[in-house]
Amino acid sequence: MGREQLEALVRVLQEQLNSPDQNLAIGTWSIHYDKARSAFTFDKCENDGYCEERPAVIGLSGDVLDKGGPLFGG
Repeated sequence: MGREQLEALVRVLQEQLNSPDQNLAIGTWSIHYDKARSAFTFDKCENDGYCEERPAVIGLSGDVLDKGGPLFGG
């Protein structure tokens, strides 16, 4: 990632921490930058890739592209 992407990540994290209704970053085990979508994925998988939730995806602008959520009904 370059400087622009890192600055955007800081903004996105600040926005998420300040959000009283939804904080899509809580519970994240890893954050990846998807260059093709110009977005960050907040991955909540643990134990070497075992997942029960799809990752939240937030664009460089801070727009939520996908809130993520459970993969299995329950």
